[in-house]
Amino acid sequence: MHQPHSEPRRSLYFNYQVFPAHTASVGAARVERKPVVVVGAGPIGLTTALDLARHGIACVVLAAERQVSEGSRAIVFTRRSMEILQQVGVAERVCELGLPWSCGNSFYRNQRVFRMESPHDPDDRYAPMTNLQQPCLEQLLVEAAEADPLVDLRWGNRVNGLAQHEDFARLSIDTPAGSYELDADWVVAADGARSTLRTLLALKLEGTAYEGRFVIADIKIDLGLPTERLAYFDPDWNPGNTVLMHREPGDIWRIDYQLPANETPEQALQPESLRERINAQLHMLGVEDPQWEMDWSSVYSTRALTLPNYIHKRVIFAGDAAHLLPIFGVRGANTGFQDCHGLVWKLAIALKGLAGPKLLPSYSTERVSAAREIIGEAGKSTRFMAPPTAAYRLVRDAVLSLSLTQAFVRPLYHWRTSRPHDYADSVLNCATDDNEHFTAGPRNGAPLLNIRLAEDDYLFDHLGACFYLLYFTDSDCIPSDVIEQATAIRSSGVPLQIIAIAQNAQAIITGADQLIDDTTGRIAAKYGIARNGAYLVRPDQHICARWLQVSAAQLQSAIDTALGKH
Repeated sequence: MHQPHSEPRRSLYFNYQVFPAHTASVGAARVERKPVVVVGAGPIGLTTALDLARHGIACVVLAAERQVSEGSRAIVFTRRSMEILQQVGVAERVCELGLPWSCGNSFYRNQRVFRMESPHDPDDRYAPMTNLQQPCLEQLLVEAAEADPLVDLRWGNRVNGLAQHEDFARLSIDTPAGSYELDADWVVAADGARSTLRTLLALKLEGTAYEGRFVIADIKIDLGLPTERLAYFDPDWNPGNTVLMHREPGDIWRIDYQLPANETPEQALQPESLRERINAQLHMLGVEDPQWEMDWSSVYSTRALTLPNYIHKRVIFAGDAAHLLPIFGVRGANTGFQDCHGLVWKLAIALKGLAGPKLLPSYSTERVSAAREIIGEAGKSTRFMAPPTAAYRLVRDAVLSLSLTQAFVRPLYHWRTSRPHDYADSVLNCATDDNEHFTAGPRNGAPLLNIRLAEDDYLFDHLGACFYLLYFTDSDCIPSDVIEQATAIRSSGVPLQIIAIAQNAQAIITGADQLIDDTTGRIAAKYGIARNGAYLVRPDQHICARWLQVSAAQLQSAIDTALGKH
């Protein structure tokens, strides 16, 4: 029988809670069947469950352990991730607990040679990056999941078997009280880097596994430094290698340092080795008598790998179960959030019987393409941070040396931060709209631009789990044929709302579900649009069509395309 840890994990900043194991299904008279079972209760699995609930889809989440994850792990969340977390209701709490930041610094021989500031527009609600330890985020997601009647979170339930059938999958699940079986129309594999489901299906990741290994050490110390990324190349105490530092909430500092090629993880994690190296790094920062406490440490290897396909019959992969990405550029969890947000609306529509044959497969196409693009970018960062060959090291060292006096090489320190993927080639994009005729604004496949509407009111605050037609007008009504078509689309079961963006502040727009004032024309200018133009937006806030002027027939065609019917 599965016996997960029943003692709370130790931490200097987080109070671990051991949740009761779900054993009620053991010995049940019949096998339950659920629309969706999510395997894995990390950030990606929990966000998937909460996003499904927004679409009215009930699910079971299986957590092998009985407490949230150990150690800081994923700590940096991008603006796009915060926008996704807003949709599932936890972004505000993340902002309250987390540390926002926008700047990164690179040092060589203790001289700062490059400083990068991520752009921050006045319309941006969230900082470019927010630091918060993974268990803190998981706790917020757990609280939201346990408060949602559509989410059944089962602690201490480990999957150890899988059988796939034509229209469902059967999971064999082990618990502290015995085993049981559970059927699902769809299984979402969000069970992390060591995915059990990936192993059960004998799937292989493709890409590159780099030899460089890094120690992660979370220490409690007040350094009096701002929340900025710090990267040290070739420090005296770790010659030829790289050290990264991030400030975390609770006076915790994360130090990642590269190991010599001949050192094993077991050697690196010896207390005397950790203390010697951490003290050396703190001495380099000018801390003469370092006084700190260790919270957690681990070793990781840099890998840039992905499954070539994320859908295998009734099992769909997301997050680290689908791909393993280098941490340089904060790509791991942030890519996973985009996975689940791109998957959930398609899965919900498929479960409601509204999807065409291309809709669900487009999840794999879009996200594998994103992973491969990220792997290309991450490879550049990884080869600079931890050169895999003598030739790469020679080039990297030349850049380091030149950067002391030559400004033109310093941008090579750029760590290519995770960004929202642009689904420009998606089969869900309308091919007969006016996309090519726009001279400004986000193109088809790009994420919608969030816009500040008032002091504490943004465009994304008005978005939910449905399609949106953003209709720009200076009139007091939307054309009757467009309204009639929108009504027919809704009657078919497809969730669609019309948001009128009005140049006339006093207008009451007939046919609009929501009205946004754009008297100054600022929103229209950012979207590169004039009156009677429109954007069609998917439930994951990616644009799938835009018109300089839209008709009822064009709206219906674009919706059909976005549903995978064309």
